[in-house]
Amino acid sequence: MADVVHKLTAEGAGGEKAEFLNDIVKQLWPNINVAVGKMVKDIVDPMFKQMLPGPLSSLHFTKIDLGTVPLVISNVKTSKTEHEGIKLDMNIEWDGKADIELDGDMIPAVGVERVQLFGRLSILLAPITNVIPLIGALQVSFVNPPTLKLDFTGAANVADFSAIDDSVRGVILGIINSMFTLPNRFLVKLDASNDYFKTYLYPLGVLRVTVEKAWGFSEESKGGAKKLFAKLTRAAPDCYAKTQVGAETEFRTKTINNKHSPSWNETHDFVVSDMDQCVKIEIYDHDVNGDDEIGMAVTTVRESLAKGGKLELPLVTKEHEETSGKVSLSVEYFDYQADGSSFNASSHKGEGKYSGLATVLVAGATGIKGQRETLKPSVKVTWGSKNTFQTAQKADAPGTDINNPAFDQNFRMQIDQIGGWVSSSADPFKIALLDGETEVGSASVPFADVQNAPNMTLENNFDIGNGTKIRASIQLRGLGSGGTQLPDRSR
Repeated sequence: MADVVHKLTAEGAGGEKAEFLNDIVKQLWPNINVAVGKMVKDIVDPMFKQMLPGPLSSLHFTKIDLGTVPLVISNVKTSKTEHEGIKLDMNIEWDGKADIELDGDMIPAVGVERVQLFGRLSILLAPITNVIPLIGALQVSFVNPPTLKLDFTGAANVADFSAIDDSVRGVILGIINSMFTLPNRFLVKLDASNDYFKTYLYPLGVLRVTVEKAWGFSEESKGGAKKLFAKLTRAAPDCYAKTQVGAETEFRTKTINNKHSPSWNETHDFVVSDMDQCVKIEIYDHDVNGDDEIGMAVTTVRESLAKGGKLELPLVTKEHEETSGKVSLSVEYFDYQADGSSFNASSHKGEGKYSGLATVLVAGATGIKGQRETLKPSVKVTWGSKNTFQTAQKADAPGTDINNPAFDQNFRMQIDQIGGWVSSSADPFKIALLDGETEVGSASVPFADVQNAPNMTLENNFDIGNGTKIRASIQLRGLGSGGTQLPDRSR
């Protein structure tokens, strides 16, 4: 089932080889080795303490050497973005002979001798300027969650699929997805004066996915899946489905008890940032002793629309072995448009459905009062009772103007029809400056002001008092007419 693996991580063939990129990576690999090692130590070690259970939380890296085998780039495609940026999409594959060591309290030292990483990488170069270096910023992201395999040595070499393997990989993949997988992009400024408002690439639209039904569980399966399906033939399973688009938050259906052919017909909306994002459906049998995975089906946003929005997909096991099971789903796509008419449209009313999107960009703040050594500024954005977001907290450091810091962060807020209605009397947006945990000042932005702004986008230096301002942008988008055709995104 190589096709399933490919859809999980990458786009199909058709790009350029671009061997010169592999030559560049080969030359830079020693530098990449050092940089990645430092990043892993700085980011992953603290996350182990927070996310790993029990004694595993003491695990930390004592050595990180990625070896001499560089990653390989293939299938490179170049396109222009909506705001005249440049987008590079490429497959990356790394099968590295690494030398990585981890140690922890009350845990024998373990090592990783091989790392396999595969995924589709998107590099966004924007905005394009007339001043050297000609590119304001670089943003890196995986289109879909990448696949990662670790081969352990030492105490863990007989337990590659034990708690250590699952936990370590889970934390690493969680960090990758939260920082480097769409809708998340890792930003590197190439021009210190770069305008974040011209850098951010907004989402494309919404994919409305209805998980209809699944069947074929009681039939004879193939290969290594026989054992699981033999279990399912002894008693009708209690089935539920999980659906996910890219790294967006997954949706879980209700559980249908005692059915070999469960029917859900449940709908959920997912934000789409790239047409090659993966649509993954996983079917589980609920059990008090631990849920069993029945099978997984995979398509992409692009493929699902190209097939007219009605799909019957084969279920495969986690090891990508074929089964006799199938799942059916239907999809509909809605472009985001600068039109608020859909906020109250009846077609977007109901559980799991969105009627629009609010996006807040926080570029920076100016005129913050206080001593450099003690200031810890951040910006908190609130809309209603359910939407509260906060930027990373800044601290005084070389190269940082702590009294005029840049934040360059974005926050998305789904617009749904609370009580069946969204109007200009909706809650205002609150943009507040914090110093540590203390609110210094804030600005209230009425929903109607954003809705009535040109292109439904309000950009401003919001005055929060005492001469301090926060540069932020608030954009509203409604949903265009739905359909199952691929949108025309030719440039």
